[in-house]
Amino acid sequence: MQEFNSTVNLGEFLINLFVAALLGLLLRWFYIRYGSSISNRHKFAQNFVPLALTTLMIITVIKSSLALSLGLVGALSIVRFRAAIKDPEELTYLFLTIAIGLVSGANKPLLAILAIACILPVIYFNQRIKSKSFEMEDKMFVNINTDNGNLSELSELLKKHFRYVELKRMDQLQDRLDLSFICNVETVESIEAVRNTVAALSDTTRISFVDKPDLVL
Repeated sequence: MQEFNSTVNLGEFLINLFVAALLGLLLRWFYIRYGSSISNRHKFAQNFVPLALTTLMIITVIKSSLALSLGLVGALSIVRFRAAIKDPEELTYLFLTIAIGLVSGANKPLLAILAIACILPVIYFNQRIKSKSFEMEDKMFVNINTDNGNLSELSELLKKHFRYVELKRMDQLQDRLDLSFICNVETVESIEAVRNTVAALSDTTRISFVDKPDLVL
């Protein structure tokens, strides 16, 4: 305990821990409420608080020891993360979570609070500006599961009937493709035309349309 108290102030550590947990919970709520990823945001956001606290713990330990810092570099060099990031937005929030842990672990909780208080409004207004240029009431989530491996052909097929098409996710399932698009749909006739065209690709091709893909799926 004497060695611990000489390197880490227990009171400051508890304050930093509380701030990091609180900001992690705030970021979790913000991502679930205002995120635009089509993945399960509730499940993904559960990692924010543990990631922030783990980062804080590591920084708290190594900031007072050069030897531990070098040892951590060597240890992390053999770690390989295999989790797939399906949306750039997910990577943004992961970096924000790590930043909360880094700043709090560096004993600067007020800086962490101030930074998050400035960053989250910027993210919010940036999404509002984006949504104004892309009408929400016309957005649809289009999922295509097919054995046709020509991604360009499928994308061009959608662009012929929808005025906006964006590929959000692609999964390779053995000899099949599972594709998720965000599309701006104007008429029911265009949906019917796409449905008939895609269904004609093969007998095993499946297509589904879901209104407002910003909802948690």
